[in-house]
Amino acid sequence: MLHTIAAFDRLGEENAFAVLARATALAHQGRDIINLGIGQPDFKTPQHIVEAAIKALRDGHHGYTPANGLLATREAVVRRTLTTTGVEVSPENVMILPGGKPTMFAAILMFGEAGAEILYPDPGFPIYRSMIEFTGAAPIPVPIREENGFAFSAEETLALITPKTRLLILNSPANPTGGVTPRAEIEKLVKGLEKHPEVAILSDEIYDVMTYDGETHCSLLNFPEIRDRLIVLNGWSKTWAMTGWRMGWSIWPNGEKGAYLYDKVRKLAVNCWSCVNAPSQYAGIAAIDGPQDDVEKMMRAFDNRRKIVVEGLNALPGISCITPKGAFYAFPNVSKTGWKAKKLASALLEDAGVALIGGPDFGVLGEGYVRLSYANSEENILRALERIEAFLKK
Repeated sequence: MLHTIAAFDRLGEENAFAVLARATALAHQGRDIINLGIGQPDFKTPQHIVEAAIKALRDGHHGYTPANGLLATREAVVRRTLTTTGVEVSPENVMILPGGKPTMFAAILMFGEAGAEILYPDPGFPIYRSMIEFTGAAPIPVPIREENGFAFSAEETLALITPKTRLLILNSPANPTGGVTPRAEIEKLVKGLEKHPEVAILSDEIYDVMTYDGETHCSLLNFPEIRDRLIVLNGWSKTWAMTGWRMGWSIWPNGEKGAYLYDKVRKLAVNCWSCVNAPSQYAGIAAIDGPQDDVEKMMRAFDNRRKIVVEGLNALPGISCITPKGAFYAFPNVSKTGWKAKKLASALLEDAGVALIGGPDFGVLGEGYVRLSYANSEENILRALERIEAFLKK
């Protein structure tokens, strides 16, 4: 046996990919599987974005790019940030990365070590906890509760901060719950954070445009009092249906402290992924600067599906579901079905041909829930709901 370091034994996984693999294997066996597990838009990348990448290839953009991204791509992010948040950032604070996860990886690696504590949402994206444990830091769950509409509580979050806290991770609109934290709660949190100037903040805003029912996303960039320790994660995957392009961006803190952190993540890029490929970056510019009709069309479809999902789930025996306000996930409560969440999700896949994700895959507070992605067609969602109903009534 080769001897590897203990940190690798602490790495977790994103079980949505394991469920996808099992669903794919069953489909190859001839089973009709409806996949409501993976967090991926079922829409194609808009054509003008694809054409921009093709043009870049034909124009000869085949070589290395700067480790922090092309200046033109970073400037596009600056324009988009001003449009969506009203905040002007510098391209010197913008980093282009191969997806959203490298920002989590970099930020958690910077602040995590034995003896440190990092706060993260629970239930939340599983890679947060996985990476925290990899570094040796103590993962401290911030409870995300159904009774709060799956928004975080400023009071509860602030109460968890100790002298050992190095980093606070936030996510709104949220995966897996679809919760959107209102601005008033964020304002309370920011005010409380003034007492903890040594705590860095990572705000995962990848679903920023995906809100419903008049809700609006409140970016933490709107609070200058924390800008010198705020890292914002965003990207192209969800908004423009570009998951496979592996294109993300992050905005790093202002000032001398920010330049110090930015240089560290740039060096990490040099040591790890070198750079993001050129054609994808030109596609990213086209996504930001081009027409947004396809994004609006996708969001209208998600909204319609969301309503079908919530109505359908609440009609099922033993299941209740509050209305998600963001992203493209529902997080129904299945505790009254008599099933443990992961066992129910597994049985639904194997016996009913419906792929969902058990809530415990998103944290200890996920028990009693499953995640359903409505990034699938209305027809498939209705078929899935029928299958779930038949399964529960057996």
